[in-house]
Amino acid sequence: MSQHTIGARIGFEGVGVHNGALVELSLHPAEPDTGIVFHVFEESGLVQEIRAISSNVSSTDLSTIVGDRRGAHVATIEHIMAALYAMDVDNVVVQIDGNEIPIMDGGSDMFVRAIESAGLVAQRAPRRFLKVLKPVRVELNGGYAEYRPFEGTRFEIEIDFATAAIGRQRFAADLTPATFRDQLARARTFGFMKDVERLWASGHALGSSLENSVVIGDDDRVINPDGLRYEDEFVRHKTLDAVGDQALAGARVLGCYRSYKGGHRLNAMALQALLADPAAHAFIEAPARRAEPGRQSGMAAIAVPALGPQTI
Repeated sequence: MSQHTIGARIGFEGVGVHNGALVELSLHPAEPDTGIVFHVFEESGLVQEIRAISSNVSSTDLSTIVGDRRGAHVATIEHIMAALYAMDVDNVVVQIDGNEIPIMDGGSDMFVRAIESAGLVAQRAPRRFLKVLKPVRVELNGGYAEYRPFEGTRFEIEIDFATAAIGRQRFAADLTPATFRDQLARARTFGFMKDVERLWASGHALGSSLENSVVIGDDDRVINPDGLRYEDEFVRHKTLDAVGDQALAGARVLGCYRSYKGGHRLNAMALQALLADPAAHAFIEAPARRAEPGRQSGMAAIAVPALGPQTI
């Protein structure tokens, strides 16, 4: 029930699924109560700091973007946020030399495996929880999303697409590190060939490929040579996205999140509605456990110097 950070620096390199730009990303251990913070390196060498919280969400078109009033922003944060949230990482600094998180394998699997390899460090600070006290519901374009009281963290996600390749699918589970790793992390983002030219024209999907995305062709069939990773990979990826978007609550949510025909916009609307209603939620703290013997309790287990954008 105590806060945790990662046990070592973690580095990644990849392309953004929308801007197609090569980016270097690194995760660094952080002090208790830091939360998840993005450090965006600009060409001038200046570092812009953006906290990964709901109030900093600036766009939910195609992905979740956080930014500040100065124009600094980071796009497509949902997959790495889902990995950090599901794997019990409370405090970390994410350094990035671009404006979009690399798509990697299309889901959260590479982030999860790296976090597990680095290990976690317990910190002498209590973990914060956001407890759902009463139902909160929002609706949009025939879909809905809602929070309900629940003793734990649960997701119940349902999708309904007018294509034979997807159709109506539902996924429901209590969120644990094992559940996320084994049942959700490998689920890839997906899209339709009929939308590709429009997305390219608008500057999106420039880094998408059959290695990081499930693509449905004009004949309503999955065109990836290796097929699907899960029979219901589409709803599992929507669940993964919901986990990442909920991570912007700034605390662990104790409640059940349900959605039908949801997406980033509905996820953001539901969380904002919950946070806006004082009668619907309460922030609570749990007693912190003692740090493990041989581990440092306010900092990571190893010293990590400040790194510039050229380091990975």
